Amino acid sequence: MHRESNWSTRPGRPEDVEAVAELRAVVMRDDLTRLGRYDEHRVRQRLRDGFSPAHTSVVEVDGGFAGSVTMRPYENGEGLYLEHFYLAPEAQGRGLGTAVLRDLLARADEEGLQVRLIVLQGSAARRLYEREGFTPESEDPVDVLMVREAVPVPRPRRPAGGR
Repeated sequence: MHRESNWSTRPGRPEDVEAVAELRAVVMRDDLTRLGRYDEHRVRQRLRDGFSPAHTSVVEVDGGFAGSVTMRPYENGEGLYLEHFYLAPEAQGRGLGTAVLRDLLARADEEGLQVRLIVLQGSAARRLYEREGFTPESEDPVDVLMVREAVPVPRPRRPAGGR
């Protein structure tokens, strides 16, 4: 569990794009370099090109920028794509990623929505996703597409004869 309770998320704003693009470049550098895919410009531009403030949440710790995550609906509306889940290096390894992910998945479960994501081959993040119920659906030499089915949320039972 995250040892601190001082984290929160807020809706993304258009002006968050550069902070998120820079964070993406920092946190993905090692994995992309290992895969022979790191490009200083492209890593930031891909984020800029697909940034959607309406579907992005900014993660804050003590009121300061600590990361981001995007949950975008499938085109058919029957599920969600989890994208651009990045935490600043100083916020990693303390359970924050688990806490944020569990919060997002609980909301998807309440709506009965499947969640998909793509993780880089060999990324440490894959272990987090697998712990939270994601399984590989397909993969290539660079990416692993993972899926998690919605977990049914128990509904409170009404007492017999009650209204």
